[in-house]
This record gives sequence, structure tokens and C-alpha cells, in this order.
Amino acid sequence: MRPRALFAALLTLFGVLLVLLPRVASAHQVGLSRGEYKVDGATITAEFVFARREVLSLVRSMDEDGDGAISPTEIQHAREALGRAVVDRVSVRAGEGACPGMLDDAFLVEEDGFSLRAVYRCPASPRAVRVRLDVLDELPYGHRHIARADAGAGPTEHVLFGANRELGIAGLPGGGGEAPAAPKAEAKNEGFFGFFRMGIEHILFGYDHLVFLFGLVLVGGRLRALLLVVTAFTVAHSITLGLAVLGIWAPSGRIVEPIIALSVAYVGVENQLVKDAEKRWRITFPFGLVHGFGFAGALGEITLPRPQIPSALLAFNLGVEAGQLAVLALVLPLLVVAQKRKWLEKRGVKILSLGIAALGLVWFVLRIVDAEG
Repeated sequence: MRPRALFAALLTLFGVLLVLLPRVASAHQVGLSRGEYKVDGATITAEFVFARREVLSLVRSMDEDGDGAISPTEIQHAREALGRAVVDRVSVRAGEGACPGMLDDAFLVEEDGFSLRAVYRCPASPRAVRVRLDVLDELPYGHRHIARADAGAGPTEHVLFGANRELGIAGLPGGGGEAPAAPKAEAKNEGFFGFFRMGIEHILFGYDHLVFLFGLVLVGGRLRALLLVVTAFTVAHSITLGLAVLGIWAPSGRIVEPIIALSVAYVGVENQLVKDAEKRWRITFPFGLVHGFGFAGALGEITLPRPQIPSALLAFNLGVEAGQLAVLALVLPLLVVAQKRKWLEKRGVKILSLGIAALGLVWFVLRIVDAEG
């Protein structure tokens, strides 16, 4: 590959990140919600947990004083609007008939969560019901809804999103048993792979993580050194991701996100001084600990039931690693070839690194402003 063509390929990858800059400031705000669906005769009770910021995006009028927070009084005043925005946008059907729903309760929960309880009543005890979440149309692209359905024979878990927004609950007790319920193993696999896909999407849209890794390997070095850098990052973020999701300890996102941006800027600046990646794992590990708390934001915005946490954590982390390795599989061969070109060391690395440092500083400022707002 000619030097100009190789540099153009690397510059194109970097240019994509520049185009996506407006979205990157909040790259870790991956939409995630949880729903518990229980069937008891002709009554279906649904309990939803959303991140508070997403509820405010659905019902902007609820923030009456404009302080960006939600109070119990504001919730009471917004009950009718909440019903229209959420309950009416989640439809429950038994066969061809609809099961009308109404908001039963709404309240704040821990870890910046917001819970709503809705009750849907069918004309008679159904043999099977279907739940459709059209509210997903009003939430950010890529939002995932973790659904747990219980019809009396044991819970099943599902991951719903825009293109797969329907949940079927069949073989209900006392309803004639038209169809058997899905096997538990199948449902668990669906939940596992749902979290796995979520991890892949999170790293692919976590542009600052990718820029950080790109900056680390940009200076080149032996393959062993590059792999050690990636391994140190993986081990470190796995540790803090686990600490945060298990509820052991996690700093505020208002602190973590600006530090992640500064880590990107730091790598861009350091690239002006270092000549290879031989010892860079030493900075990759501590920065990886910080990035792990950033990854945890995707799972920490809602409160997952305790039994779900280990499998969700494992699947999500494996998805992150799969996405990370896929990106590196694309970038590393280009860098290995580029290492043989003196022009990259003299000009290309410095130009790209200056861009990385600039991006990190811009993200830092945007995140500080966003935290204060």
C-alpha cells in the first residue's frame, strides 16, 4: 500500500469520528429500561423502570421549575401526561382484543431511576397475550428494554428494541393453554445475547473509548507490546465495570466522563513524545479503570434484579470485547504496514495525535458544561 493511500485510510477513520463529534459528548448515555410483566387471570401488571432523563424526554412538562430534576410533587401533577406517554404507548392484546391500561403509580427509585406501574385489564382470562412497546419510538435510537415476564410458571427474560418490540406470553394458567410457554433456557439465551449485542453496540458507539485505544496503538511497536496494551485496558475496565454494576462502588458520571475525555487528550499529547508502545500498558491500566466506570453507565441507569446481574455483566463485557477486537482487527494491520514507512513516524503520527488531543479537550469542555447544566 502506498504511503499516501495508507495515510488516507487512517485519516478517514479519524474523520468519521470528527463527523460524529456532536454525538460523542454523551457517548455513554445508552438507553436502557426494565419491565416486569405479571399475568394474574385477566389482569396484567407492568412495572417499568427508566432513567429519569429519559422520562423527562418523554414528558418535558413534568420539570415544572426547570431545574432538570424530578420531585414527587411534579410526578403527581404529571400523572395524566405520564399515562399518555408511557402506558398508552405500551399496548397489551389478548387474541384480537385489546386490554386497556391505566397508570397505577409513579415514583422515584435509587440510582437515578424512575418507576411506573400500569395495570391492563382484559375482558377475560386470556390464553396468550402480546405486549408491544411503541414507546420505543420516542426513546433514543438503540434503546434496549429488558423484559421479565411471569405468567405463573416461572419468569422468562427478553431484550426488546426498535425492530423487535413485541413480547409474547403464552400458555397462561387457566386460560386454556393454547400454546406452551417458551423454554426457560431459550429465554435466558435471548437475554444473554441481548446483553452481548448491547455490549458490542456500546463500544462501537463509545467513540471516546475507540479514540483512546487508537491513540495508544498509533505509535506502533512490536505486536506483543500492542497486545499487552489492549489486554491491560481489557482487564482494567472489566474490574471497574464489575464493581459498578454489582453496586460495590462507582463514582459519579459527572466525574468519570470528563476524566475519560482527559485520558484521550493525554494520549494525544504523549504521542508527541513516545516512540513505541513497549511500556504504554502502564498508563493503559489506570485509565482503563476509569473507562470501565464509563462502560458501567449503560447498565447502571436502571436497577437490574440481583439474579440477572452476573449473566448480564458477563454478556455485556464479552460484547464490549468482541466489538473492541473487531475494530482493532481493522486498524492494527494498517498500523503494522505503516510502521515500515518513515513518513508516518515523522508526520502522520504527530498530525493524527494532535487531532486526538484536540478531540479529548473538546469532549472535556462539553462534558463539564453538560454536568453543570
